[in-house]
Amino acid sequence: MTDTIQSGTVHVINGPNLNLLGTREPAIYGHTTLADIEALSRAACERHGLTLVFGQSNHEGELVEMIHAARGSLGVVLNAAAYTHTSVALADAIKAVGVAAIEVHLSNVFAREAFRHHSYISSVARGVICGLGSEGYRLAIDALAASRVTPAA
Repeated sequence: MTDTIQSGTVHVINGPNLNLLGTREPAIYGHTTLADIEALSRAACERHGLTLVFGQSNHEGELVEMIHAARGSLGVVLNAAAYTHTSVALADAIKAVGVAAIEVHLSNVFAREAFRHHSYISSVARGVICGLGSEGYRLAIDALAASRVTPAA
């Protein structure tokens, strides 16, 4: 019997305003930049022998396209930022491509404003990590790597 091997690629997708990390509300989001998160994600992927595709957009349609491009990959680490709370389109894209997705938030969204307590992404995600800062990205990549199917001997 031969198992199906998923592509060794992880897509890390970041939503609106995350390009401003490091200077945007550092009391909430810290001083880590998006470039720092990319480096952390790349190192985590390399430890697992995975390829990283890293992206960010402030535009919902571009994020949908990034999710579509992840079809057949090992999975998506998605920080949809504010679109988490508003975007049925992103949730539908995840369902449509059938890719494993882990929702990540730098801050603990449940300790913030009530509107941030609802996520359209959570219902289609394999898991949710919030409140652990940039470390959440590494944990999400580790979880995807652990779920990888290997060939039967």
